Amino acid sequence: MEPVNLFDLATQQARWLSVRQTAVAGNIANINTPNYKAVDVEPFEKVLDGTRVAMSATHAQHQDTGVTPASFSLDERDDPQLLPSENSVVLEDELVKAGEVRRAFELNTAIVKAFHRMLMMTAKG
Repeated sequence: MEPVNLFDLATQQARWLSVRQTAVAGNIANINTPNYKAVDVEPFEKVLDGTRVAMSATHAQHQDTGVTPASFSLDERDDPQLLPSENSVVLEDELVKAGEVRRAFELNTAIVKAFHRMLMMTAKG
């Protein structure tokens, strides 16, 4: 059976979510560090802009698609609001981001499970 693009997309999003969770955890860990600037990752939509979500070559005689892996870089916030310690981490914002990451992981997992069940049902039939 050939790999399905949905699984690749779900894997890419899971990696992105892992990087974002690391950034959020780092921000929370440094909440009392003077002069620390909060970081975040570029939105997943921008990561997808650099990736073609389409069919790819699965055989040596197929044409090269030119798809390159997207980068998961950490960026400082554009306009951080500095606290008296000149730290830009706001705990409430970081907790909201952590909740978003958790919900996205849950949705990602649910979609992959449902798609896997569907594939298994078609293979049995």
